[in-house]
Amino acid sequence: MVVVVVTTDSAPQWFAELFAHRRWIRRIQPFPHVYARDVFVPEFYQRLTDELDRVRRERPELFGAIAEGYSADGVQLAELRDGPLAVFTSREWHDLVAQVGGVEATGDIEGSVHHHAPGSPFGWPHNDLNPAWFPGEPPGPDEVRVPDDTVDTKTGARAPDVVARETVRAVAVLFYLGNPGWAPGDGGETALYDHVADGNALPSVTLVPPLDNSLVLFEVTPRSWHTFAGNNAKDRNSVVMWVHRTRADAEQRWGGDRIVHW
Repeated sequence: MVVVVVTTDSAPQWFAELFAHRRWIRRIQPFPHVYARDVFVPEFYQRLTDELDRVRRERPELFGAIAEGYSADGVQLAELRDGPLAVFTSREWHDLVAQVGGVEATGDIEGSVHHHAPGSPFGWPHNDLNPAWFPGEPPGPDEVRVPDDTVDTKTGARAPDVVARETVRAVAVLFYLGNPGWAPGDGGETALYDHVADGNALPSVTLVPPLDNSLVLFEVTPRSWHTFAGNNAKDRNSVVMWVHRTRADAEQRWGGDRIVHW
C-alpha cells in the first residue's frame, strides 16, 4: 500500500479547493488500483448528492437502462453538464484522473451516474478494455469531448460526413454518492477479481464498499476484472466514468487482440 499525493498545482483554484485532501492510497492486490475516502470537501459533496436527487426527481426521463442484461439504470454524464456533476466532465478532472492512472489521455470522457435498485443481482466480471468512439477532431489541451447523438460510442456508426475517432478506455473511476448510512452487510460493493481464467482455481475478490464520497480508480488493463457485487439492501448509486487513450497507444501497450469489442 502506497500513498499517492494527488497534484493540483497546475489546476485553477476553484478546482483545487474542491478536494478534502490529496493523499490517496495505491493498492497492488488484486490488481493495481487507487482508493480514496472523503474525496471532496463536505460542502461540494452535498451539492453533488443534491443535484443527483434533483435530476432524479425533476427529470426522470433522462434515466434509462445502462446496457442489456445489466441491472442498473442511469443517466449519461453528457446530460449533466449544467450543474455540480459537470466536474466529472471537466478538463481538470480528466487531467487529474489521467495523472493518477499514469496514462496519456486523449481528452475524451465517457460515463454515467448508475443506480441499482435494492436486491440487484451480482454482475459479470469484465475488464473495461473496450473501444469508444468520439465525435470530431481531437480536443485541444483545455477541451474535452463527450459522446453525442452523431456517433455510436460503441461501434463508431455515423453519417458519412461526420468525423469521429476510435479510442480505447484507459482509466476507470467509480465514485460513490447517495448511499447514506451504508454498513457492512448492506451489499452493493464493487468486486475486484484476482483472476478469471487461471486454470481451475476459483477467483477471490476484494470488495470495495460504496461509501459516500469515496472512489476507486484503476488503469484499464487485460487483468482489471471487476463487477457490481449485487445483493444491495438499499439503493446504490455511483458515478462510473473513463478517460481514454488512442487506439495505437492501447495496441502498443496491450496488443490489439486484447481489446474487447462490444
